Amino acid sequence: MAEGTHSFPSDFVWGTATASYQIEGAWDQDGKGLSIWDVFTHDASLMQDKGASGDVACDSYNKYPEDIALMKDLGVSSYRMSLAWPRIIPDPISGEVNEKGVAFYNRVIDALLDAGIEPSVTLYHWDLPLVLEEKVGGWASEDIIPYFLKYADVCFDRFGDRVKFWITFNEPDIFIDHGYVLDWHAPGRADFKDIGPYPVSFNVVRAHGKAYRLYDEKYRPTQKGRIGITLNCDWSQPKDPSNPADVEARLRYFQIKIGLFTNPIFVNGDYPEELKERISSRSEPGKSRLPTFTEEEKAYLKGSSDFFGLNYYTTRLVASKPMEDTPGYLGDKSYEGQTDPSWPRAVSNWLYSVPWGLRKLLGTIKNDFGDPDIYITENGFTTQPGVLHDPDRIQYLREHLTELSKAINEDKCRVRGYYLWSLIDNFEWHQGYKERFGIYSIDFSDPARPRTPKDSVAFYRQVVQSGKV
Repeated sequence: MAEGTHSFPSDFVWGTATASYQIEGAWDQDGKGLSIWDVFTHDASLMQDKGASGDVACDSYNKYPEDIALMKDLGVSSYRMSLAWPRIIPDPISGEVNEKGVAFYNRVIDALLDAGIEPSVTLYHWDLPLVLEEKVGGWASEDIIPYFLKYADVCFDRFGDRVKFWITFNEPDIFIDHGYVLDWHAPGRADFKDIGPYPVSFNVVRAHGKAYRLYDEKYRPTQKGRIGITLNCDWSQPKDPSNPADVEARLRYFQIKIGLFTNPIFVNGDYPEELKERISSRSEPGKSRLPTFTEEEKAYLKGSSDFFGLNYYTTRLVASKPMEDTPGYLGDKSYEGQTDPSWPRAVSNWLYSVPWGLRKLLGTIKNDFGDPDIYITENGFTTQPGVLHDPDRIQYLREHLTELSKAINEDKCRVRGYYLWSLIDNFEWHQGYKERFGIYSIDFSDPARPRTPKDSVAFYRQVVQSGKV
């Protein structure tokens, strides 16, 4: 390896990523049903970017051939996309499949394969059919699980002959915390602000486990694909490593942010013991706010992911914040995440560039979760709208990919692929269009939604095509 050059394996998967609601638009086209985001974005009291929605977004429903051409020019070997559940099954209670929605995704998948790009498909990237929120209770109700299984079954059946890489859920911690604990994201509820996210995460992780077993038993023998889950996690470390309280706070942070999913799926089918004990001790006697898995559930959850999908963006310094006397979720946490003023910040107020945090996190995943295959399914940086000269993004990507190469070559972490977020500027949830993750700029004031390359396109193309940073 030349000095100053960091390389990647010859079979490393290079990709880009997007999500259905963030790019497709066509909110009511060809039989699509309403999603919780279709309603949430039209409530001005909930959106930080007033008036922004995914009604049109990048118009990728109609312009997907242009997006695929951009990817082909980059030279990526894979594209991480998501399916819109309400486009495929508009009314899950009736269960009728929308054949026009299926036909759309068949066109996209076939066009990707024709371009030599493998589709990596996420089943759930947050756009829940509205009817399931209104009539079933959304992810707060375990009654949603059979509906998710029906949806997964339809997707495996209709697309699995060509799709060989499946992700059940994207960032469950975020859509649960922001949608059901806070009211920042759809469905805009805060029912679990005091109780904590535990009942909702309990439903989601069981839905994941059942979908994994469905694929494993019914489809894998003939389709021979892989299926897993994508989790978001900041690297976290004690603000003061010599302070035992900060060390313990950092452990709580990690367990609540990611342990609710990693432990059942990658360790033993159950929650971390420390977390069970803490929440039980802070609940009514005999009525822990943390649900309990049955032995059957533990059995189907353990080992229910063929890889570890990781979305990494930033790092936090975690300090103890004594709140044990506070009832509920805040007392469970008793920590606060902080940043270092020396860290470069993106336009997003939460996103700081801390490349060494990625390497540390990958090492922890290797050591704590059975040395799994890892795919970095999102990593990226925001700039202002309209900016084409983006040296900050290039620097962020260069430094993070350098640390990723070290994790692979020196630490022997089994990272198999990297998906840059995002291919194109898109709708960034409650922030709307104020923050831009894309390496291609989109003018959202132009009905034609033209795609224009930023400087980072040339950088990423060079990395992808050379396999080196």
